[in-house]
Amino acid sequence: MRKRILVTGGAGFIGSHLCERLLNEGHEVICLDNFFTGSRENVIHLLDNHRFELVRHDIIEPYYAEVDEIYNLACPASPVHYQYNPIKTVKTSVMGAINVLGLAKRVRAKVLQASTSEVYGDPKIHPQTEDYWGNVNPIGLRSCYDEGKRVAETLFVNYHRQNNVRIKIVRIFNTYGPRMHPKDGRVVSNFIVSALKNEDITIYGAGTQTRSFCYVDDLVEGFIRMMATSEEVTGPVNLGNPGEFTINQLAELVISLTGSKSRLVYLPLPSDDPLQRQPDISIAKSVLHWSPSIQLVDGLKKTIKYFSAAASV
Repeated sequence: MRKRILVTGGAGFIGSHLCERLLNEGHEVICLDNFFTGSRENVIHLLDNHRFELVRHDIIEPYYAEVDEIYNLACPASPVHYQYNPIKTVKTSVMGAINVLGLAKRVRAKVLQASTSEVYGDPKIHPQTEDYWGNVNPIGLRSCYDEGKRVAETLFVNYHRQNNVRIKIVRIFNTYGPRMHPKDGRVVSNFIVSALKNEDITIYGAGTQTRSFCYVDDLVEGFIRMMATSEEVTGPVNLGNPGEFTINQLAELVISLTGSKSRLVYLPLPSDDPLQRQPDISIAKSVLHWSPSIQLVDGLKKTIKYFSAAASV
């Protein structure tokens, strides 16, 4: 059945892939973005589709439309971008959640919140399960994002309890793929851009800290499956790849795949940077019948191909 679907942050890295997937499934898509980190270029190939509408709008302000479903992805998600204007980041998470939930309540839409593994902070348990409350510094440099997303989750569950809004919450772990912003400061894009230029690759700390990397197509599949669950399934549900790699391993793999002459240089670890990040995806497997299918080496090849083409334009 064709649905009318609103995607906030739809011109961003993940949002653009989601819009594309929803259009391919035959739905009408309203893509909302203020283009702070999103880009018109990410969705330019969709503009000729008569079922696609691109709207420049900041979700801090209310938005009105008749829709069946809402995916709330609006928020800068990399440390470089969310620390650029931390007050705006908090507003986007909190006021944005209030606005999409208000819309969902009015039009009786189902609404999915793209939360984050950052709600776990620098975790004391490993891997992280959804019932872990986290270890977050509320006044640290990353708190504008961490706490904003935590409050957004609070708003979602309370709109559900108090107003019977149909909610879904997913917690995204490190995701990568084509259309990442080349200057977003994330480790995959940083390493690939540096490797393609044969520049030094900067590693913070000893490079022994671990991350789990999920390819964007796998993540979008998890979104779709979560939205399709019955009303009693509200989440939160972890979405990420449980395959764990050290930062050093990632750097060496990127150098190998690009044939780069880059050297590794080491700098002190930033404040509140988590030493381990790995999802427990037991709930996603049992409830959504979802698990990632794209291996890191294959996803990196696709991502490197994208950055190589972008650099040559």
